[in-house]
Amino acid sequence: MDKERALAVVNGLLPGTLMETLDIRYTDAGEGFLEAVMPVDSRHHQPMGILHGGATATLAESVASAASGLALSGTGRRPVGLDLAVNHVRSVSSGQIRARAEAAHLGRSTHLWQIRIVDERDRLVAQAKLLIMVLEAPPEAG
Repeated sequence: MDKERALAVVNGLLPGTLMETLDIRYTDAGEGFLEAVMPVDSRHHQPMGILHGGATATLAESVASAASGLALSGTGRRPVGLDLAVNHVRSVSSGQIRARAEAAHLGRSTHLWQIRIVDERDRLVAQAKLLIMVLEAPPEAG
């Protein structure tokens, strides 16, 4: 699937979701990777006025899950997150952050993604990994 089609597919899934609420948008796609951006404003803050770790985790899981979905496109299989680990290394109070999920393993039953999240100056904000279980699509009701 070419980049424009991939981005249309994943951005088309955003309406009515948490990703829409947080204003996450997918911006770049290619073989084995997907990128997304998210603004950082009061909607994304914790009480101290900085980016909430849960918002960062949502961005990480969203971009890697969508990347697995693209990798599985046309196979009749679907991704489900199993384990997310996030290390937060820099606080952000405004601007925009960017997440890039890169495939570390794309197996038949599991996918493993490394996610790097940076600020507008390309400084590391968080590093995450997501383990995905690949499920067979349920049989169609007949």
